[in-house]
This record gives sequence, C-alpha cells and structure tokens, in this order.
Amino acid sequence: MVQHKAKNIWESGDFQTPQDLALEVTQLVQRLGIAPQSVLEPTCGRGAFLLAACKGFLNLTKLVGVDMSQEHLNYLMTKIEEKSLPIDIIHGNFFSLNWSEILKTLPDPLLILGNPPWVTNSDLGVLESSNLPKKSNFQEKSGYDALTGKSNFDISEWMLLQHLEWLRARTGTIAILCKTSVARKILNYVWQYKHRIIRAQIYKIDTLKYFNASVDACLFILQIGDGELSSTCEIFEDLSEQKPLPVIGYHDNTLVSNVINYKRWSHLRGKDLDYIWRSGLKHDCSNVMELEREVDKYRNGYSAIFYLDKEWVYPLLKSSDIGNGRLSNCRKYVLVTQRSIGEDTTHLKFDAPHIWNYLQNYKQDLSKRRSSIYRNRPEFSVFGIGEYTFAPWKVAISGFYKTLNFVQVGLIDNQPVVFDDTVYFLPCQSQSEADFLVSLLNSKPAREFLESMIFWSDKRPITIELLKRLNLRLLARVLNREEEYDSYIAKNSSQQLSNSIQLSLNLVTN
Repeated sequence: MVQHKAKNIWESGDFQTPQDLALEVTQLVQRLGIAPQSVLEPTCGRGAFLLAACKGFLNLTKLVGVDMSQEHLNYLMTKIEEKSLPIDIIHGNFFSLNWSEILKTLPDPLLILGNPPWVTNSDLGVLESSNLPKKSNFQEKSGYDALTGKSNFDISEWMLLQHLEWLRARTGTIAILCKTSVARKILNYVWQYKHRIIRAQIYKIDTLKYFNASVDACLFILQIGDGELSSTCEIFEDLSEQKPLPVIGYHDNTLVSNVINYKRWSHLRGKDLDYIWRSGLKHDCSNVMELEREVDKYRNGYSAIFYLDKEWVYPLLKSSDIGNGRLSNCRKYVLVTQRSIGEDTTHLKFDAPHIWNYLQNYKQDLSKRRSSIYRNRPEFSVFGIGEYTFAPWKVAISGFYKTLNFVQVGLIDNQPVVFDDTVYFLPCQSQSEADFLVSLLNSKPAREFLESMIFWSDKRPITIELLKRLNLRLLARVLNREEEYDSYIAKNSSQQLSNSIQLSLNLVTN
C-alpha cells in the first residue's frame, strides 16, 4: 500500500504548490509588468496557480487547467463552483493530449504557469509508469552518452521544451517552478537555438519551507516575443528580492556562471592535442568487481573470499578518496578484466585461471548489468579502459566534490592506481610531470576560467566536457612555462616510439 501511494505521488507530481507560494508567484509576475489575456496551467493538480491568477490578473478572458488526476480536479471543481470562477478544467495526460486544440482557445499574451513533477524519466521508468513521453533522444546525445545515461532527463525539462514550442510564434510568458539545474538546461537550449526570449529570470525558492524537501529549485520566468533577444539571465536570491546577483550568460555556445571571468580567460579555451582527459573505470557491478584485501586473498561485496591472480587486481580510488585527499593508501581494489575496450577476455582462462573461475562464479551478476554499453561486447567487459589506465602517475579530480582541486596520484603497492568512473584524470609518466600539471591546473588563471563555467549546485559540477575546454599549452604559455610543457611532450613522444618499436620486435620474435 505504501509503495502504491509513493508511486502515485511521484507520477502525479503530488507535491502540491501551497496557495501562499502561488500567490507570491503571481504577484511577482504582476510586478514585472506582465498582463496576460489567458492563463494555462498544464499540470494543475489542485489548481493553486489558477486560483491565484483569478485574484491577481484583472484582464483575463480565459483560464484552463489540465491534470491526469481526477481526484485533484474534483477538488478544484469544488473551489470553482464555490466562487463562480471562470476556469475550464480538462482531465488528461500531458503526454497524449491534443494541445494544439487547447491552445487555439487561448488568446495572446498567454501565461503558462505551473509546477510540473520534479522527477526524471529514469525515476518513472523504475516505477514502470505510463506517465512518460514517447521515447526519443530529444537532447541529441551521442551514442555513448545516451547509452551511459547522459540522455536521462527531468520530466519538467521535456514539458518546458513543449511550452517553448507552443509559444514559438506567439507572445507570452512561461513562469514555472522547477529544479535550478533544469532551468539552466533550458537556458542553454533557448540560447543555442535562438528562441525569441526577450527576458529571462531565475528566482530561488526555499523548498524546505514550501515543500519540506531539500532541492535546489527556483521560479523560472521566460518572457517570449518580438524584440531584442536576451543573452543573459538575472538571478535573484528569493521571490521578494529586486536586486539581481551576477547574471548567467551564454558565450561560445556555453552556459557561463561568471561572465566577467570567462571573458578574461576565454583565450585559454581550446582543444589540447597532447593531454587528453580520461574518466575512470566503469563496470556497474561493484559487489563482484570491487574487493577488499584479506592477507593474500580478496573479499567481495558478498563477503565471499577468493584467491585471485594479483596482476589483474589493482588499487582503487573513488571520488570520496580523491575529494578527501586519501591518496597514498586504498580501501578497495578493483578487478580489471581488459587492457583496452573490446579486448577478448577468453584468454583469462589460461593467463589468469583464478580470475576466470571467479568470473564464472558470478557470471549471472555480470550478465544482468543494465547498461546497453555491455551488449554485443566480450564477456565480463569494462569501460574507461586503455593504456592511460596503467600510467604510473596521474593528475586527478573528483566530479562530485564541490571544490576545484587537482591532485597527483602515484603507485600504491607498486601498482598503477585505477579510479572509478566519477573521477577524471590525466595520465603521466613521471612524478615531475604530474607536479608540473598539478601546478598548472591549480593556478589562478585555470581556476577562474574553469569556475566561470561551473554551477556548484549541480549533482556533478565538474565534467570531462568542462575540463576539455582548457588548453594546457595555452595555459602554460600564459604562466611562462611553455618550454616545460614542450619538454614533457617530447619525452612522452620518445617513450611512445620506444614502446612501439619494442612491441614490434616482440611480435617478430614471437
């Protein structure tokens, strides 16, 4: 019963907007000089915004509320009848309604108000919900990104994109409560595709006060029409604040959190051809692949103890280790089944028989890994693996921690350290090279440039895409250290050539 109720709450967005918050929102919209002819609340629930709009806007000719919960609409109908309010209600699912017919009845300027569900498509997929849009990679993520979950999106994000489409050739305003991260994604979208946004604003809201939930959320307002397009978004500390914080901007096809610092250091932007950021190992089966050492054996997540071939088991550092500076010792080890992506694993039967037998014991666990990236791959495959994984030194940073701090990591137990897939790193061939790169990356120019594109409230504020925007050669040049940069590149090239020659000789000999 509890599970059924929880499912209904998530699906219907049953975190209803308090009436006092709805009134604050409509009063704010009025203060901005917005005077709609019609109001639409596409996921109205009990109709808090519609009821507030009736009190606040004097020139309304039509109000429409839509919801999939008949229970909520019955409540709203009682309020409408009590006060003889001019609100039309429609029972229907957002994702299957004929919105064009509804929108035809609503004159401009149109105000779209609401508080759509704050859940992701993955959340609803787990619930086996029918309240989902048709499957499509609408964010146009590349194959690997889509397969590994970067195409996961908030339902409110999809709804907001629909609202924008409705107003593509019309005049109106969108005023929606949503996660701040969703608002930023929408800003990136509207600026990238040059939608007719003439003003954009984000007002932070106290979700603990209004919803008893700790979420970084806001009132997101987009004014749409003809006129000079806006390329900035004002940020306000709360709904009553009239003086904005530093604005969000859009430069070089990138959402920028600090416009001044971005412009100051934008000449550092570019693809570095010599140093390529990598992410750590992805295996999606921690109970089997992550181990704790027990003298000369290993204990897995099921508390089972095995003797394993040590040359295939490596020290593991996770985001929490990197973020907290635990770099010289490891709590866990990880089983690495391949040396490169797609490498055949059947040789382990002969080269590492204990590993092979262990994997056979947990074959079912590994075959159940849900991610599509493991389909049509060799048995027991991993990702985020390559020559770079086994570099003796690395410069690393956690993607999750709310600080921009690069650290150097050397060997543990005379073995290269492997990271989990929430850590990003540069492989290095020596401690001096790692020292050099750490000093570059922790410099003021690097910090200000990277932080100008970081939004610290994001779940994973530091991404590999962000790190790849910084050209280390250009940074070394600014810091008068380009000669050092060149010396390490020359050493690495010489080492790679030597390794290639040795590999060729080995092949000929064998």
